[in-house]
Amino acid sequence: MKSNELYKHLQTLDLPLAYHHFEEGHSPKPPFMVYYYPDSSNFGADNIAYHKGLSVVLEVYTDKKDLDLEARVEDFLDRHSFYFDKVETYIASEKLYQEAYYFEL
Repeated sequence: MKSNELYKHLQTLDLPLAYHHFEEGHSPKPPFMVYYYPDSSNFGADNIAYHKGLSVVLEVYTDKKDLDLEARVEDFLDRHSFYFDKVETYIASEKLYQEAYYFEL
């Protein structure tokens, strides 16, 4: 999957979705998702990037722990053959759970 295709595929999860962040004051009610590319994951030698990859962070925000939604997201990642790592954080100031999925394109 290419980076320009990821947004379209993530939309199949039927959650509000934005690249990097929602505009201030326009954040939807949870659950919602944001994704971004924090860095590249290139493979190269002899000063040439032979394989250009992107690291992806997909953040899913909920107002309560939602195991069914986590299973849907993880099923999506598995179906598209993305190996992922996951980190859960509770953001007390926002009263939101954040599930951050880290994978490569």
